[in-house]
Amino acid sequence: MSKSLITNLISAFFILIGLLFQNEYSNTFYSIGFFALSGSLTNWLAIQMLFEKVPLLYGSGVILDRFIDIKSGIRDLVLGELFSNKNIDQFFHKSDLSPDKIYEKVDFEKLFIGLLDAIESSKLGPMLSMIGGREALLPMKEPVINKLKKIIKEKIESIFEHNDESNFTSNIRDGIQKALNQKLDELNPIDVKIIIENMIRKHLGWLVVWGGFFGGLFGLVFSSISLFI
Repeated sequence: MSKSLITNLISAFFILIGLLFQNEYSNTFYSIGFFALSGSLTNWLAIQMLFEKVPLLYGSGVILDRFIDIKSGIRDLVLGELFSNKNIDQFFHKSDLSPDKIYEKVDFEKLFIGLLDAIESSKLGPMLSMIGGREALLPMKEPVINKLKKIIKEKIESIFEHNDESNFTSNIRDGIQKALNQKLDELNPIDVKIIIENMIRKHLGWLVVWGGFFGGLFGLVFSSISLFI
């Protein structure tokens, strides 16, 4: 049972007590229940108006109507705050990104094993088995790895040489922007509504609860004041 429904049922219960049991406290129960119900229903309706079109209520369905602005806001947040040029630069400086650091992370043993696996599964596999299988290639391990090291090191250094720091950062940001734009362009108003609804609707139920609570509190104050007027 949802928080909203529980709040409304409790509010209705107070109203019912005030109507059925006529005594000196009837008006107090009635006021608490009525104010609580009006507060919870008002907040419930406001939540509905965020996500759905409500007939005759101008401004309802705001997420559906403003989905283009919402997508633009998501894009600005990601690119302007999370992946700004400054943040990308700071990340790579902290990561101490350099050709030597990247080169050190390459597992050349694994590369050589992968090369043997590729040869065995290719058309050369039967020919390889005729000359002793992959064991026949093991003596080539050291020269092959040395050659791979040379090729990969030259390639990494070439990438850094032809991309200065600002251009490197810009290329990364452009790649992120392209991927983000592609994904956002695929979203329609319903998709945007579902994304936001999944994130916040379950938490918005507390607005109904607090609407009922403060509405009931105002009802108690109203009833108390009425006794002295």
